[in-house]
Amino acid sequence: MDREWGSKPGSGGAASAQNEAIDRRERLRRLALETIDLAKDPYFMRNHLGSYECKLCLTLHNNEGNYLAHTQGKRHQTNLAKRAAREAKEAPAQPQPHKRTVSLKKSVKIGRPGYRVTKQFDPETKQRSLLFQIEYPEIEDNAKPRHRFMSSFEQRIQPFDKHYQFLLFAAEPYEIIAFKVPSTEIDKSTPKFFSHWDQDSKMFTLQLYFKTKPPETNKPQPPPSADGTSVPGSGTRPMPPPPQAPPPPPPSIPPPPMANGPRSMPPGGNLPPPPPPMANFGPGSQMFTG
Repeated sequence: MDREWGSKPGSGGAASAQNEAIDRRERLRRLALETIDLAKDPYFMRNHLGSYECKLCLTLHNNEGNYLAHTQGKRHQTNLAKRAAREAKEAPAQPQPHKRTVSLKKSVKIGRPGYRVTKQFDPETKQRSLLFQIEYPEIEDNAKPRHRFMSSFEQRIQPFDKHYQFLLFAAEPYEIIAFKVPSTEIDKSTPKFFSHWDQDSKMFTLQLYFKTKPPETNKPQPPPSADGTSVPGSGTRPMPPPPQAPPPPPPSIPPPPMANGPRSMPPGGNLPPPPPPMANFGPGSQMFTG
């Protein structure tokens, strides 16, 4: 019988336990070469003889594959676990930071509250104001509405606009509502800016005043420069140039003599005698000559 017992016809003999161990180590070596970078292994060292050593287990290896097969073995893994336990025991105990646990309260929203906004104007101070009245009839017990101002750059619903800001009102279990107001500075003095929560009528009231802008006419005008022009950036027009004298009239030229007009004076200076007057001849009259 040419083949061993238990093997198929045309194949080699059945692998022994030693051959299976050799084949397993070879497969582990190939896998380790593909996945493990020896340059990052702190226990891998190459000596002056060209062989490789494991500084943790103090073993000698002929090639990198043999060392990688050693790292997957039981001896190397046991030494790694012992070293990790020893370092954890010798390391000083670090105080754990106290983590504040905040419980998120989840409630079912019942919709938006009713509200009323009133625009006001103070004729004495020339200030504009807004009065907000929010109704929360189904507010939770011992709860109080809250409000805050939010910049236009904090929200993600409308395009950014630096000329406006948002005033938010919140109370459980109602949805948060927001009002778009001008981004003018708010006068937060005590008599003008106030909020009040009426527990009986379940109404939250907030009043705010906007500060007035100083008039531009009160700003001091910048002094003009030496050449009479204004300072650049002041926004005023330059002074016009001084008026100049009108140009002198051109010399008079005598008009040409008229055909039927008066004749010029002769060189002697004496005017010729005027012609005799002519008689008026009516119809039927005759003229006699002597």
